[in-house]
Amino acid sequence: MINFLELVKKRYSVRRYTGRPVAREKIERCLEAARLAPSACNAQPWQFIVVDEPELREEVAKTTFGPLAPFNKFSLQAPVLVVVVLEKSNLLAQVGGFLRKKEFNLIDLGIAAEHFSLQAAEEGLGTCILGWFDEKKVRKILGIPSGKRPGLIITLGYPESGEIPEKKRKPLSAFRFYNRYGSG
Repeated sequence: MINFLELVKKRYSVRRYTGRPVAREKIERCLEAARLAPSACNAQPWQFIVVDEPELREEVAKTTFGPLAPFNKFSLQAPVLVVVVLEKSNLLAQVGGFLRKKEFNLIDLGIAAEHFSLQAAEEGLGTCILGWFDEKKVRKILGIPSGKRPGLIITLGYPESGEIPEKKRKPLSAFRFYNRYGSG
């Protein structure tokens, strides 16, 4: 096992896949990592739908792009799509969210998706977390009940390249403060 910072450096948004099938055991370990993600009041407000049947996967992938927004067309290459369905939080988390004006279930969904993606990187797989897709079409294709919302789609597969691109990020000094906002 590599150390955590090395794993974080290894995980990036993959947009080119080999098409090689992904073993169910690897998918299950990614799902287990997501299951163990923390959530407000332990609400676990998510469901994961693994889409690996080729025709269905293609149908879902086609909801992620269109003539005016072609940027997610790479989703057609991914051998697996994982649709993360946003569930309502439990009552305690809902009340807390209302009082604090925060949507804890969205925060929780992001944490679970990243746990999934980090485990995928550990497995030698690549992911890209997508928020741009036609929710109504995804709901219809996958039989997601009304009142439930597909929140994210994660592409999953083997990266075409073994090279890990350099991350372009702001330097730590651009956003790190101690004790007061704006202090060095």
